[in-house]
Amino acid sequence: MRFAISIPQIFGDGEFDPGAFREYLVRAEELGFHSAWTQEQTLGTMPQLGPTETMTYAAACTERLRIGCVVYVSTLHSPVHLAKSLASLDQLSRGRLEVGVGTGGWGRMFAAFGVDPDSYVSRFTEGLTVLKRLWTEPRVDFDGRFWQLENAAMEPKPAQKPHPPVWFGGSGAPALRRAVRHGDGFFGAGSSTTAQFAEQVRTVRGALAEAGREDFGIAKRVYIAVDDDAERGRRRMNAALERLYGRRSETIEAAAVAGPAEDCAREVRAVADAGAELVLFTTLFDQAEQLERLTAEVLPLLT
Repeated sequence: MRFAISIPQIFGDGEFDPGAFREYLVRAEELGFHSAWTQEQTLGTMPQLGPTETMTYAAACTERLRIGCVVYVSTLHSPVHLAKSLASLDQLSRGRLEVGVGTGGWGRMFAAFGVDPDSYVSRFTEGLTVLKRLWTEPRVDFDGRFWQLENAAMEPKPAQKPHPPVWFGGSGAPALRRAVRHGDGFFGAGSSTTAQFAEQVRTVRGALAEAGREDFGIAKRVYIAVDDDAERGRRRMNAALERLYGRRSETIEAAAVAGPAEDCAREVRAVADAGAELVLFTTLFDQAEQLERLTAEVLPLLT
């Protein structure tokens, strides 16, 4: 089992501290985390920095730590621009990029991005095809429903060959089967309970068996807060989740882990038993302190 950590992204106007940000990432690298990850939230009241910009800064602060976003709602992006920016970041980080993608699902403000909500899945799939072809082919001819390219070249390619690992988000069976067809791994959402994640993993493994695939990763985001006072930890976690999602949700709150280290370790172990090979610890407050507590108090109970 490998462990990852969230990259701080939530900063109000003028609150960003470059020194503290660098210290956090350097410390995560020193502590041996496999990777550090961002999220994408373009519209919303939470003051969350963009993932590509935040990852680029994080890559400049570190040397070995892998850097990722889970997930880009790639349906809302031009695949040509996304291919260029991510290939550039993979070069700048010397091949340390991980890429997560997702369709966005119903309820997204698609009209704000000029996207027809009735075609978002086909747009997602076609965009991913364009993205990968630009990453791997010297010239691309493509006559699609949404994008057309004629003898198009994009250089430089990503440092990783054939391209950075592509993780898929999603929860429904069609999305999970799509992940097996087109992706390198499945990343369970932080809003999914362990029981829901276990069911998703069963669907993924069934699709992998049908496809005869073995080279496929399974990971999960876990919202977590280590606090010796279980009630206080839960109260702070629920408040932070409400700010992040803009609403209260018993399901999302049930998926999050909060309390003493022993309780946190037990819940994370259940996520691993459900099939997670990589666990992304996502802390929503006191992030530098939580990084230390996770390493000193929780990880020893898991390894």
